[in-house]
Amino acid sequence: MTRLLPALAMTLLFTIAACSRGPDDQPGTVTADEARQLNEAAEMLDANSVDLNAIDPGDTPDNESDPI
Repeated sequence: MTRLLPALAMTLLFTIAACSRGPDDQPGTVTADEARQLNEAAEMLDANSVDLNAIDPGDTPDNESDPI
């Protein structure tokens, strides 16, 4: 039993250390894969966006241009 106790203590220590955060893990940070996905989503939104200067205000229907 006396030999088993130090082994259990070391196992517990390594288990707890493995669950801790790394030095670069700050709250709110994203992984490299998440950053890539966010960039791809932003590119898709930019590709589907409309330049506001290209829209003629007279092109809107009358019922949508009147404020309620």
